[in-house]
Parts: sequence; C-alpha cells; structure tokens
Amino acid sequence: MLIPASAVGVLCFLYGFFTLVGDAHSKDVCENHNDIILCPRCDIKGCKYEQLGQTCTFVRITHLFDNGAAVFFAVFMSLWAVIFMELWKRYSAKITHHWDVTNFDTLEEHPRPEYLAKLSTVKKKKVNFITGVNEPCVSFWKRRVPCTIFSWSVVLLLVTIAIAAVVGVIVYRISIQTVLYFTLSDNQTLTSMVSLTTSVTAALLNLVCIMTFNLIYRRIATFLTELEIHRTQSDYENSLTLKMYMLKFVNYYSSVFYIAFFKGRFVGYPGHYNSLFGFRQEECGTGGCLFELSLQLAIIVAGKQFINAVVEMGVPWLLRVYKKWSVHKNHAPTQWESDYNLINQEELGLFSEYLEMVLQFGFVTIFVVAFPLAPLFALLNNITEIRLDARKFITFLRRPVAERVKNIGIWYRILNSVGKISVITNALIIAFTSSFIEETFYKVFISPDGSLNGFLNFTLSDFNISDFPGDLNILSEPDTSVEYCKYQDYREPPTASNKYEYKALYWQLATARLVFVSIFVCLVFIMTTLICWLIPDIPKSVKLQIRHENHIVNDVIIEEELKRAKYLGRRETP
Repeated sequence: MLIPASAVGVLCFLYGFFTLVGDAHSKDVCENHNDIILCPRCDIKGCKYEQLGQTCTFVRITHLFDNGAAVFFAVFMSLWAVIFMELWKRYSAKITHHWDVTNFDTLEEHPRPEYLAKLSTVKKKKVNFITGVNEPCVSFWKRRVPCTIFSWSVVLLLVTIAIAAVVGVIVYRISIQTVLYFTLSDNQTLTSMVSLTTSVTAALLNLVCIMTFNLIYRRIATFLTELEIHRTQSDYENSLTLKMYMLKFVNYYSSVFYIAFFKGRFVGYPGHYNSLFGFRQEECGTGGCLFELSLQLAIIVAGKQFINAVVEMGVPWLLRVYKKWSVHKNHAPTQWESDYNLINQEELGLFSEYLEMVLQFGFVTIFVVAFPLAPLFALLNNITEIRLDARKFITFLRRPVAERVKNIGIWYRILNSVGKISVITNALIIAFTSSFIEETFYKVFISPDGSLNGFLNFTLSDFNISDFPGDLNILSEPDTSVEYCKYQDYREPPTASNKYEYKALYWQLATARLVFVSIFVCLVFIMTTLICWLIPDIPKSVKLQIRHENHIVNDVIIEEELKRAKYLGRRETP
C-alpha cells in the first residue's frame, strides 16, 4: 500500500521542484525585494537587522513541500488511509477464516498464569459461564479500581514529563538562537544559517530524548499493566498497547505538533514581544514554519528507522555471539545444542514490531502534507526490514509458541483513530502552517490580475524603529540608515491611529482558514464514509465459503440426528 502513496508523494515533491523557477514568492524574496530590512530576531541590545535576501534558501526549500499540490496530496492520503484500513479488514477476514478463528471469543481464553499466581491466596471463586471453570474472583472496588487509578495516574505523569522535555527543547532553541544571532551578528553568511543550525540541533536533541524515554517507557508500562491484574492475555496486551501508544504518541509527535500549530502564533510584534521563561518566543521565518516542520519530520523518521534497525539486529546478534562463545567455547555444538541456545522469544515478541508499524503509519498520515517523502522513507525502511526481520526470526530467535487470536486487537482501533486524526491535522497544517490560504486569498480578493505579484509585501508589516522601548530604540544600525523595518504579520502601520493592532485582513484570513478546515474535513469524511460503504468488510468469496461450510455442518447434524432417531426407534420397538 505504500507504493502508490510513495509515487504520489514523489510526484508532488517533483511538482514543487519544477515550479520553483516560476514561483513569484521565491523571486520576490531572492531577486526583486532582497534588500528589504527585516526587524531583528532577538530583543537584546546589539541584535542586528537582516536583509530579506538572507532567507532566500529557506524560502526555496519550503516551496518544494509547500506548493499547489499540497491540498491534493492531503486529500489523497486521507482517502489512502481509509482504503488501507478497509483492505486490511478484508485481508484479516481471509486470515481469520483460513485459521478457523471466525467464531473465536476472547472469553474462551484460559486465564494467564501470572493472573492465577497472583490470586492463588484468594478464597472467593466464581464459575466462568463460558468455560465452566471455577476461577478466583478479583474484588472490583478493593483491587481493580485502586490499581487502575494508580496505573493511569503514572501514565499521565509520564506524559507530562515527555511534554516537559519538549518544552526544554523549545527553551534550548530560543536561547541558542538568541545567543547565535548576537555573537554572529557581524557575519551575514553565518547569521543566515542560524535558523537552520538551531533547527537541526534541536531536532537531533529531540530524537535523543525520544530514544531515551523509549528505554524507560516499556518497563514502566509493563509494571503498571501487571498491577491491573488482567485475566486473559488479550486483555493484558490491549491495556499495555494503549499505554505504550499513548506514551509513544506524546514522545514522538509532541515536538511536531508544537512546530505545526503553536510556533510563531503568539509572538507579538517588535517592541512588544511575548516572552517564555524570560526569552522571546520563536517565530516562523519568512518562508514559514513548514520548512522547519519538514526538517523535523525528516530527522525523526529517518533517525528513528535507522536506530530501530540497528537495535533490532544488533542486540540479538550480540546476544547470540555471547551465548555461542560462553557455552560452546570448549567443544563443537550439536544441532540441538545450537537450537537450544538461540535467544528465547519474548512473550510479547511481536509487540515492538506492531508498535513500530503503527508509529510509522502516524508519520505517513498525520503530518504527511508537510513531508510528502515520508511514504517513500517508510517504503524503503519496510523493504529492508522485511529481510532483516526474516533473518532475525529464523537465525537468532527460537521458534515462538503459537497463540490463537481473532484479529490484531486494539491495534486496529488505534490505526483507525490515527486515520481520522490525520484528516484534521492535515487540514490544519494547510490552513495555518502552509501559505496556501494566504496565497489563494491574495489571488482571489487582492491581486488585480490573479497572480502572486506583490504577495510578499502583502504578508509584511512595517515597524518604526524609534518605537523600540527604552535603550533598545536602536538595536544596531544597518549599513544604510533606515527608519522602518518589516516583520511578518497583518498589523496596522506605525502611522495609523491604532498602530500595530491587527488589521481587518487578519480576521478575514482567520475566517478563511476556519472555513477551509470545515469544508476540507466534511468533504473528506463524506468521501471516506462512502468508501467504507462501498468496500465490504468481508470478501464475497469468504462469505460464500462460510455459508457453504455452515450448510455442510447443518447437513451433517441433520444426518446424525436422523441416524440417532432411527437407532432409538429400533431400540424402543419390542
């Protein structure tokens, strides 16, 4: 399924590449108005003014992802996610029928050994209505409720810690960016690279935090799930899965959500900046936050996949080498000894594999409009990992013990929820993070010829440098004497009576954004509902096979009942 998504994503990227030459906004920034003076990006004495031309590279890179194909790709990927889920249900129905678990009920499962061991001292027992087995009964109010409350309280605490780590990375970005702008202010070439340097180092730092938390989350989530005393393995796995995914979701996606929906939204304006922990909040560059969002996604997706591949193959290989060395260093092993000394398969051996795929599905759908190459990265990763996992399961691990299940359990509900969330997030990214709404609004209502000529000045506002407060009224003089600098916002000019207040244009654009999100979400949900209705969950061939098997079973039952009736009739005849 990633093949068509990758193909369309690459085509959208190529569309941005081939239309870059004729992009009016890029030309304005790089050629026509590159000498425009921008207000300083820090608010301490000594900060330097910048020229608009210094942001040329970032504006051009942003166009590769933020172009006219973005809306089409967002709609395509929303429909792709729904089609993927519908086709998975059909494929799952085939597997379920093939392994004869169509009528399998989780209540038929035997209790977990850990469950019975923990309740071995419980005197109160209850007969399971389904299996007829006398099982220990867990007190709902004395054990289940307190353990569940404690478990989920710890999960919320861990979520809060993960969010705090993201805030720490934000503070790092703000402080480092301020320091670099101040120390490198004399070198325009280095100053233009400050934003890129800060973004890359912050993304790498965020990746380190993600991988560090991942080492902790699994053990804590397993311990908390054990406290909840789940009867069956399915209940245990569903609870553990939900905890782990919540923690991983916040861990992986919180920094991306910040860049997509919060960064640069509450900055203020020159001379009246809003601060965070004493530092001026980050603002999006002239090219917008989409460039940084794409960079963050690229580093997390590629970095996570590379590190996971190394860990998944490296750890089993090292364990196997150590075992072979420690056990067979004095003699040549027999075949059964070599098999016995393979690494024992964990009880939840496939859990990490499922979790990795579901997280990857989130990157491919939730933020795909900001990084159309994400499906291609995922496809290349999966092609490689299929072979790596095959080698790992065949040569490094013992054969796992089979277990009956009807489907993939709570993983399907998580995937389905992610697909629905992706519709909303992609609509919000197009409306608030990309420049699609602004450009469309300008073409339709402002531009006299329906082009983007003059769009750059449309997005910039003027600020009189004499309005800087106190001793910051002149932060540093540029090469030529200037009275005004420009910043990206829709505010009244300094000559107006209500200077620096939001223009009516700002509220019109906000309305246009909300209208777009509403229309986009409604249309996509209508189309996805239609697709769900048109594609049956169970293939017709499987339905016919099930009906045929039921018919045969009924015939056998009738035939056996007839034989039994004849036999009883002969016995009763004197």
